[in-house]
Amino acid sequence: MSIEKQSFGKLPDGQETSLYTLKNTAGMEARITDFGGIIVSLTAPDRDGNFADVVHGCDSLEVYLKGVPYFGAIIGRFGNRIAKGSFELDGVTYSLPINNGVNALHGGLKGFDKKLWNAKLIEGEEPALKLSYLAADMEEGYPGNLSIEVIYTLQADNTLRIDYKATTDKATVLNVTNHSYFNLSGAADVLDHEVILHADKFLPVDATVIPTGELRPVAGTPFDFTEKHTIGERINDTTYEQIVLGSGYDHCYVLTDTSSDLRLAAEVYEPKTGRVMEVFTTEPGMQFYSANHLKGDIIGKGGATYGRRSAFCIETQHFPDSPNKSHFPTTVLRPDEVYQSTTSYKFSAK
Repeated sequence: MSIEKQSFGKLPDGQETSLYTLKNTAGMEARITDFGGIIVSLTAPDRDGNFADVVHGCDSLEVYLKGVPYFGAIIGRFGNRIAKGSFELDGVTYSLPINNGVNALHGGLKGFDKKLWNAKLIEGEEPALKLSYLAADMEEGYPGNLSIEVIYTLQADNTLRIDYKATTDKATVLNVTNHSYFNLSGAADVLDHEVILHADKFLPVDATVIPTGELRPVAGTPFDFTEKHTIGERINDTTYEQIVLGSGYDHCYVLTDTSSDLRLAAEVYEPKTGRVMEVFTTEPGMQFYSANHLKGDIIGKGGATYGRRSAFCIETQHFPDSPNKSHFPTTVLRPDEVYQSTTSYKFSAK
């Protein structure tokens, strides 16, 4: 195991960014930058033991600064959408930047994905990188000085574990996730990837992709992945309104196991390479997104272009628009509380 550090370029204000390469004893590598906590690359073995990169990303800081759809980044303060950029907390109404139609998305105009985090290497049997950041009171419209740390650990069994921890000095809302775009084969699309989601309900959305508030059973719908289906099998079933509203899959799933333990949430298998990805989380839900809005206009690593449905995302999280839906699991964090969350991505092959 080892950790290597190298320059990743300068921000417009002159601050230096770094790229950290974590390697485990099995040969797996994770490259992570302190800009946005972005997972730039992540390798995983195929059935022949060959490692290849399985996430979308860019070769330089300059490309990220031009704007990418959150490739591999830490998302916060609030992952996913908040309706009309507004919520009430303890009798006070807070207004957020509108950056997704009429809604607020992924923490605002300059969320956690665009911040320079403090980085510290953690000694131990498995390479780990701790990133920390202090979000000021009213940054992007959110109340409270929020102290947050994210630890990436590359484990010996080819698992990338992400631990989140945060505290605040004032009541706020918090919903943090990682927005990696996965493709287990390197092919032009992921429609042949076979998926199991351990979720018996999902959240239908309105025309602005805000949850209606209903927790709808997946049974009998194109959203049922309780048994194995390929991503492409029903993704164009426009007879089902939710497929139309999401332009495919772009919905939050409600995990069947409602405990807060680290439990299996999703399994993805790519038949050509044999690669398997298992997602474990302590969160109550996950956004399953089939990269419907990628256009092939971003130059990725090695000159790759990332087109529509060239990847999938499984963003473990609390539910979208939770601050405005009292029956959803709360995302309120108060000064006497500690926010803690864990998600793991485990890779193998068969």
